[in-house]
Amino acid sequence: MSGAAYDIFRAVYNILWGDLLVIPLPGGSSLGISLLVLILVPAGIYFTIRTRFLPFRMFPEMIRVTLEKKEAEDKNAISGVQALIVSTATRVGMGNLVGVVAAISAGGAGAVFWMWVIALFGSSTAFAEATLAQLYKERDPLYGGWRGGPAYYIHHFFAGKNTVGRKKKCSLIASLFAVSGLICWCGISQVVGNSVSSAFENAFHIPPIYTTAFLVILAACIVLHKNATVKVLDVMVPVMAVCYFALTIFIIVKNAGQLPAVFARIFGEALGLRQAVAGGIGAVIMNGAKRGLFSNEAGSGSAPCAAAAAEISHPAKEGLLQALGVFIDTLVICSCTAMIMLLTPESMTAGLEGMDLLQTSMKFHVGEFGVVFTALILWLFSFSTFIGILFYARPNIAYLFGDNWISQTLYKVLALIMLFVGGLAAYTFVWDLGDIGVGLMTIFNMMALIPMASQAVECLRDYEKTEMKERRKTH
Repeated sequence: MSGAAYDIFRAVYNILWGDLLVIPLPGGSSLGISLLVLILVPAGIYFTIRTRFLPFRMFPEMIRVTLEKKEAEDKNAISGVQALIVSTATRVGMGNLVGVVAAISAGGAGAVFWMWVIALFGSSTAFAEATLAQLYKERDPLYGGWRGGPAYYIHHFFAGKNTVGRKKKCSLIASLFAVSGLICWCGISQVVGNSVSSAFENAFHIPPIYTTAFLVILAACIVLHKNATVKVLDVMVPVMAVCYFALTIFIIVKNAGQLPAVFARIFGEALGLRQAVAGGIGAVIMNGAKRGLFSNEAGSGSAPCAAAAAEISHPAKEGLLQALGVFIDTLVICSCTAMIMLLTPESMTAGLEGMDLLQTSMKFHVGEFGVVFTALILWLFSFSTFIGILFYARPNIAYLFGDNWISQTLYKVLALIMLFVGGLAAYTFVWDLGDIGVGLMTIFNMMALIPMASQAVECLRDYEKTEMKERRKTH
């Protein structure tokens, strides 16, 4: 890359992820707010107010919809719960392990509290984008069933016409969203490859070339098969989530006596004056906020690509399912990682970061098994993320290049190559390019999502007046 091109690249990266706004705080601290936080946090608050505090009043309904046994009538379509599983596969990834470790390392235990707060607001954003994805989905002539996502409702918003039976040219903003997504997911492919090969080298001393080759061959068998993706994730996601949650519950029960002190530390560092006086409250808030936003993906436009594929009786139902997905990601899985670390004596983890910190914590709680378990669960989390992002890519490739197997297959091959290259070496530039991709996705998504919020709100009202009201009458 030439010097000028690199300068432009870094400038874009800094605009998206750097401190765009700096607010001075007591004690000599400051609160640095990035552009994405400046967009996503107010948007989450806005959607929460517009939906009349959906995360709180509709939580029982989210659980009820999840427990429904209704399957998709079209054999090529997926159910609402299956769409939730696909989106959970990509949400529950590196962010739940390394991301939480980084947040606590930089912002302390108080960062966990702000991750929880962001999740509550983010679930309202997730509801809005998933509902719109359902409203503007269309038939998928290649894979069968349905497809859609932000590119499709962005197209509707800027073109002013329904996307069903779309024959006209692509919308510029919708195309930019789709391109940004494809760039982002290629970057993630490298991160997945490098994370898995590094974890297995540390835990089992297996050379990266062997781990990477096995990973790529296994991934190819799944993603190059027309209908294998959802079937594999149907099994994989519940198993990995339950295993991780079960081990965390064991650790929590084993250290139950320390829980009051841990929660006191979380709330104390998040809200207390000590951090403000010491000049660290800005780091506490922003590390929690950033990790919460980027872990649950609400607002980035990724999850709606799966939400649109669901065959479900009412669009708002899929919105409720995806809102629950944010809770699963942050309030359950991320909290599990936080508890594992915060229940470990600080003297054992001082100076450690990343996977070393998490593996040390696991080793303290369950011995050598913890190191092995961390490597295996990281493999499951990362591998499911890779499979999930290629499911996301389908409708965006179709939007840009039309309905043909050539473009679909070429992107899958490109992602597999990136997975292989990432497994052998870490290229920071490509990883940063992935970060730019998700940042641009968020901006393009929000350009249509906020103006179209009233449609999602109206859909929610209709669901409450029809399905929920009728159900109350029958009971």
